[in-house]
Amino acid sequence: MIPIHPGRQLRRELAARTLSANALARALRVPPGRIIDILNGKRAISAETALRLGRYFGNGGRFWLALQVRFDLASAQRTVGAKVAAEVQRAA
Repeated sequence: MIPIHPGRQLRRELAARTLSANALARALRVPPGRIIDILNGKRAISAETALRLGRYFGNGGRFWLALQVRFDLASAQRTVGAKVAAEVQRAA
């Protein structure tokens, strides 16, 4: 199963609370463009943004950062996984 971009999970959280991206940005004290870019899958969730989201939604920064790491690792596996496997030998 391919992990979803964390922006999709964030979109679900906003929809469940009928909250706009701008309202969330104000609550998190971040630029609205940051939230919009995350929602559109154009930006990763940084550690700082994860802390802010975790505090706001009450699920902790690790939750948001773990979503990002799973997505990034799956993306790397799809794009360069075969190349890495061919180039790098396992340690003995």
